[in-house]
Amino acid sequence: EVGHVESLILDDESFTIRYMVVDTRNWLPGRKVLIPPAWVETFDWAENKARVDLTREQIEGSPEWDPSVPLERVYEERLFDYYSRPSYWI
Repeated sequence: EVGHVESLILDDESFTIRYMVVDTRNWLPGRKVLIPPAWVETFDWAENKARVDLTREQIEGSPEWDPSVPLERVYEERLFDYYSRPSYWI
């Protein structure tokens, strides 16, 4: 376990959920990470858990997200490059 979904970030043009904001306070205090819902492998509704295709080490080293700063494409590019994943805007 790496944390819990604290909130969602929506694309206000396409009305699409772009990211889950995951609070890692029980593992990495003071850190929040963004994970696109497309990276969720399975949802266990009975357990309220989502399994993502990422390791703890990957999440720990991911670009830090500051919720007080507006989300910009530069950050998104760093995030997708870090995880070596195709971006949604291509």
